[in-house]
Amino acid sequence: MLDWEVIRFSFFNYDSFVRIWPLLAQGWWMTIKLCLAVVPLGFLFGVFLATVHSFHIRGLNPAIVVFVDFFRSIPPLVLLIYVTYGLPFFGWDVPPFAAVLVAFTFNSGSYYGEIVRAGIESIPAGQMEAARSTGLNRVQAMVHVILPQALRNVAPDLTSNTIELIKATSIASVVALPELLRMGRVAQGLVYNATPLIAAAVIYLIMLWPMVRLLSRLERRMMSAR
Repeated sequence: MLDWEVIRFSFFNYDSFVRIWPLLAQGWWMTIKLCLAVVPLGFLFGVFLATVHSFHIRGLNPAIVVFVDFFRSIPPLVLLIYVTYGLPFFGWDVPPFAAVLVAFTFNSGSYYGEIVRAGIESIPAGQMEAARSTGLNRVQAMVHVILPQALRNVAPDLTSNTIELIKATSIASVVALPELLRMGRVAQGLVYNATPLIAAAVIYLIMLWPMVRLLSRLERRMMSAR
């Protein structure tokens, strides 16, 4: 039979939680700062890649395709390790936070770029021609006419990618960045039970549950519109 007292002590120990809460709060704040930096940078970088690709500049599109495929093919963890421990060999001593920022911006930007590119391609070519006929140049037409429609068309995919990106920030613990998972593991070593990791999982749930519900709502709205 299950010994509920042992389970409570090992996984839901209130005294342990009170003791290690300051460490979890520190990690939570670092995770929030990381997300506030990585998500906008990755999204903007992806929009830039998709926009440049849509202009069909001779000789540039193949380079963008290779760049996107390269960074989508490398696991984020491997890329993070290369950035953190590889760049110092070239004389670039990258702090952990900056290393995570660079690795995730390139990786997430490639995924965001493909999503936004699909959104741009879903807009009829006549929209660009109509916008140009009003006196807008290509960049202005893209920013004011094409991109708003494209982003609306792929909003569920963008939200889903953002959720995955936030969850992936937990791998920053491998480079000793004191984010939520890292501090949860440190706290586990102090109390010798799994309560800190359970608490970290609950915190991730609190962070991501509203976005999951938003994603479901967007998907239902898209299905209703069709």
